[in-house]
Amino acid sequence: MARFTLPRDIYFGSGAINELKNLKGHKKAFIVTGGQSMRKTGFLQKTEDVLKAAGMETRIYEGVEPDPSIERVFDGAKAMREFEPDVIVAIGGGSPMDAAKAMWVFYEYPEKTFEDIKDPFTMPKLRKKAIFVAIPSTSGTASEVTAFSVITDYSTNIKYPLADFEITPDIAVLDSDIAMTMPKKLTAHTGMDALTHAIEAYVASNRSGFSDPLALQAISDIFDSLVDSYNGDAKAREKMHIAQCLAGMSFSNALLGIAHSIAHKTGAVFHLPHGCCNAILLPYVIQYNSRVCMDRYANIARILGLPGNTDKQLTDSLVEAVRSLNKKLGIAQTYKDNGVSEEMFKANVKTIAANAVLDPCTASNPRPTDAEMMEKIINCAYYGEDVAF
Repeated sequence: MARFTLPRDIYFGSGAINELKNLKGHKKAFIVTGGQSMRKTGFLQKTEDVLKAAGMETRIYEGVEPDPSIERVFDGAKAMREFEPDVIVAIGGGSPMDAAKAMWVFYEYPEKTFEDIKDPFTMPKLRKKAIFVAIPSTSGTASEVTAFSVITDYSTNIKYPLADFEITPDIAVLDSDIAMTMPKKLTAHTGMDALTHAIEAYVASNRSGFSDPLALQAISDIFDSLVDSYNGDAKAREKMHIAQCLAGMSFSNALLGIAHSIAHKTGAVFHLPHGCCNAILLPYVIQYNSRVCMDRYANIARILGLPGNTDKQLTDSLVEAVRSLNKKLGIAQTYKDNGVSEEMFKANVKTIAANAVLDPCTASNPRPTDAEMMEKIINCAYYGEDVAF
């Protein structure tokens, strides 16, 4: 039997944070956030004020780093156990949301280890102690509606995408006012992450009649609005905030593919933003996967109004459209052009390829991939050579 899971409630639009007032009846809210951006913009204080007005005691846990570590997760879980919240609120980019999801597991099950939950769909039942509310500040990861959390083991430089419907948030708050605070580079990288989510979900092995319409709408809206959002247009920024969420709803259920498998492993080793890695990889992965699902890529191209009379021509047009989008967003097309030295690349490519095969996202890629194939794709993405195998 297949399954399709979403948060129970999604509040969206300008001022949506005020809807947290509906959380009446709860006693304590533990708020997880990243660096200083949410405090500097006033949204952290606004969130706390609304929760207090709803009758809750609050505690703020700040300082979740980009690419949160296993150690950060256990530290946050310890703080949760001391405070004993019945609501966990994550506000910020994907990192604090992902970290808070993992903290939630160890708050409710302090006896568990990271090894116990790192394999997909191995988490225990949650919500015995708290519900989860997610408030994204960026328009890309869609962690506010997904069953995923990416945590990094810095001892091995491996990112682990934790996956289980148990960590799908109960409530998502898409306040478009927060999205207006994103700087240009972050807008570009998170937007390309969202596009990769939608395109990979549309061809993933677990796709369905529920996930497909969400993916296609997200792809269309992202192509319509991402460049304008990058250039500061408020309406486009709001449209992107919704589009990335649609992409998240799709991939959380359809799953993803090897663009994300490789992005997880290269991002950790080369210290490049996740969205940047996806932007680099997406054209090469489309070329690789088109051997088995060219008709799906061609359908995306038709919906976007791209030129071509055959599935091959349309797929080629989609690849070029993604590359053109990268150029407009100031994202270089290869790992080499993004500053990864050839020495570092050659020293790590085999390990990256082997680890990418083991990534949970590889299992749902439409075309089977072994370490040898993975290495060849990564080489293409480093040197800028088309995938022709």
